[in-house]
Amino acid sequence: MSDEPENLIPIYLRRIDEKIDRLELPIADLCRRVTSLGSMIDRLHGDFAAQTGRFDRVELRLDRIEQQLEIVPT
Repeated sequence: MSDEPENLIPIYLRRIDEKIDRLELPIADLCRRVTSLGSMIDRLHGDFAAQTGRFDRVELRLDRIEQQLEIVPT
């Protein structure tokens, strides 16, 4: 047995390195999922914009029909 204390720094550094290695895969998976969610949200925004355009066209057509039939909305 030596009387010198053991250097704990390398031991703790190895433990930290092992923990970081275990976190690497879950974080990569999380990044892929967030990217996928962003793509889905972008598509939803496009769908909402398209539906808004359709509603606007239907409203214009109803206005023309009301004018032709001389219907006054109350």
